[in-house]
Amino acid sequence: MTADLEQRTTGGSAPTRPRRRWLTPLLVVLMLAQMAVAMVTTAVQQTPTIDEPVYVGTAVTYLEQHSFHYNPEHPPLGKLLIAAGLAVAAPKLDPAFRGDQTALGRHVLYEAGNDPYEMMFWARLPLIVLTLLFGLVVFGFARDLVGRAGGLLALALYAFSPDVITHGSLATLDVPAVGFLLTAVWLTWRARHSPRVPLLLGLAGLALGAALATRMSVLPAVPVVLLLALLATTAWRRGVAIRERLQGLALVAGAGAVAIAVVWLSYLAVDPALRWTEPTGLPAMSGLRGLLTSLLPLPEAYRDGMRIQFAFEDSTFSGFLFGRHYQGSLWYYLPAALLVKTPIGMLVLWAVGSAAMLTVPRLRAAAPYVLVLPALLFAVAMTGARDFGTRYTIFLPMFLAVAAAAVLTLRWRWVRPAAGVLAGWVAVSSMLTFPYYLPYANEAFGGPTRTHLLLHDSNVDWGQDLGRLADHLRERYPGEQVWLVYKGAGVPAAYGIDAENPLKVPAEQVRGLLVVSDSSVAKATGRLAALLETSGQPIDEVGHSMRIYRRG
Repeated sequence: MTADLEQRTTGGSAPTRPRRRWLTPLLVVLMLAQMAVAMVTTAVQQTPTIDEPVYVGTAVTYLEQHSFHYNPEHPPLGKLLIAAGLAVAAPKLDPAFRGDQTALGRHVLYEAGNDPYEMMFWARLPLIVLTLLFGLVVFGFARDLVGRAGGLLALALYAFSPDVITHGSLATLDVPAVGFLLTAVWLTWRARHSPRVPLLLGLAGLALGAALATRMSVLPAVPVVLLLALLATTAWRRGVAIRERLQGLALVAGAGAVAIAVVWLSYLAVDPALRWTEPTGLPAMSGLRGLLTSLLPLPEAYRDGMRIQFAFEDSTFSGFLFGRHYQGSLWYYLPAALLVKTPIGMLVLWAVGSAAMLTVPRLRAAAPYVLVLPALLFAVAMTGARDFGTRYTIFLPMFLAVAAAAVLTLRWRWVRPAAGVLAGWVAVSSMLTFPYYLPYANEAFGGPTRTHLLLHDSNVDWGQDLGRLADHLRERYPGEQVWLVYKGAGVPAAYGIDAENPLKVPAEQVRGLLVVSDSSVAKATGRLAALLETSGQPIDEVGHSMRIYRRG
């Protein structure tokens, strides 16, 4: 089907010459190679972000104690991948340690005798490799729909996406969960046009289970994926015999069973005995939430983790958008943040490609596979309680990269050159922000140097620049008194930063360099706000995420 569709798309061009057979794999390798360089460089330079020490510490307990005690609000598969990398570093953990998961992360990275740089590199490496493999899924999905040119366009958008590079290079769970979900959807699409429907739907169930075993935020996607799997069979077609309908339903049920089995296996991989004690103070659930958590055929630890996540959604957090600090959440926060954080060329290609999928007759059958899930997950994310960053919509640059390839099916002569120019613009915009992908903002909003004026938290300042700050102070301000207000999970002294807390002394005693994380600046109140008011304009910055002031 791919070859036929590509021939129709290109107007029935002559067979590819032998030398061009190497062009597509060469371009794929080059794009993934630049992505690998970007992610590895970022992983080496950045110190732990706020969430990573918790996952790293939990992964070490998986290796050493085979316990679900820490971080039960997230299933274990993503942390098992992190543990696979950490096993190389042979991490140390004091068996007498007692504390919460935040203290655990600090203990593992900074108190147990481990090298934090080595630990973070090995923790991040498996997820970097996985992110690169998901690039092949993006390429394959788009190639199946539009042909080789579409696959290359989709891969270019994926490989140069600042958000994907950012979160694909961290020991976090967002990219793995969505990547597995995308793989499941692609396999259900391939099953529509293959005689190997049972095999492909079984593999789709495997990928769906991996997504569920990585992050619970993909739960709303499960019925959609199973419905798409049903569309891959003949059970839904008119005039089909009852036996054939039952066979199709059985295949879908089998895929669902495989997904459930993967979740169970991920817990069994941590502790074959499945020992679990309900956390103290776990909120009771009633209504639809209570029914859902009680009926799901998943481990008790998983269902209790869902209760913790529901409790998070019932909490109130603070946010920051376009200079406004507020309490609670805004329904339009994520659309606004995406306008800032997404390359302009990518936004255009997403929009035109999505429209093409809905209007080009031969692509309409694929539209539910490519567009329904990101639309559903985006609607769910917009109702969330945590306005913390576009990482909650990481499914958009992954799914919509595939949708963007559909622009090449439009028959206007200028479409291909325009798509090439827009993709090139995305690539240039991405490379210009190297290696500061996390605080990326597009040109319409002033680039990464101005992101801190518009957004906060994982959009710009997630605690990632403590190591860069240490190097900066050592090179430019040796021997000077440093006062530090740092928002992050790192320990400044572990990186050679000798700093005092300016909020513990009278303002008139704060003299020398005042360093403040941008998220703290954005949400400053009380003593910190008063201190900043008397500190003048910043004299320097680090990583586009920390401001340096000089005080009298």
